[in-house]
Amino acid sequence: MGKSSRIAGEGGLRADAERNRQRLLSAARAVFAEHGIDAPMATVARRAEVGVATLYRRFPTRDDLVWAAFAEQLESCARALTGALADPDPWRGLQRLFETVCALQRESRGFPAAFAAALPAASRAHARIQEETERDLLALVRRAQAAGALRADFHPSDLTVALVAHCGLVTALPGDAAASRRLVAYLLQSFRAEAAREPLPAPSGLSLRSFPRAAP
Repeated sequence: MGKSSRIAGEGGLRADAERNRQRLLSAARAVFAEHGIDAPMATVARRAEVGVATLYRRFPTRDDLVWAAFAEQLESCARALTGALADPDPWRGLQRLFETVCALQRESRGFPAAFAAALPAASRAHARIQEETERDLLALVRRAQAAGALRADFHPSDLTVALVAHCGLVTALPGDAAASRRLVAYLLQSFRAEAAREPLPAPSGLSLRSFPRAAP
């Protein structure tokens, strides 16, 4: 076989591999939306119409597959958090962050569980990302409270509670953007310092790692 033939052949293999990868990621997003991120890996392979061995060659662990399937959404969350921390108005930063994550929940079924529960420390890198995210969220909450915009009894775990509540809505009413936006507005108004007229019950103590992994 000549050099040009080998290059063409290798290019074809690379193209096939990339097509398989994209089919796997698309199938994973669909399966995770329907069954949660604990769905069998074999189900993802069947949906993508590839062999299980092909799936594991590309994504050796479930952790790897979930992160790859929702890489774009996770990156959007990371950018939103960075922007919120950089905003000189901590309330505006917190509001935009919450709205961004809720929009991703609404627009990408299956992402809510990936956002938070993907991924109890299956890898040190992912565990570190989770720890850094929780630390940054705590800093953002404290800044908004210090500015007098966020109610003093707001607990960082309330963000997880609010996201779980919104997740339940978008799961029960997929496609109802109006209901989603209205709930987000209600929740944000309840976070404001001026809304704190009555004391709240004790916080739940939930963290991002407590976020439900399975689809309801």
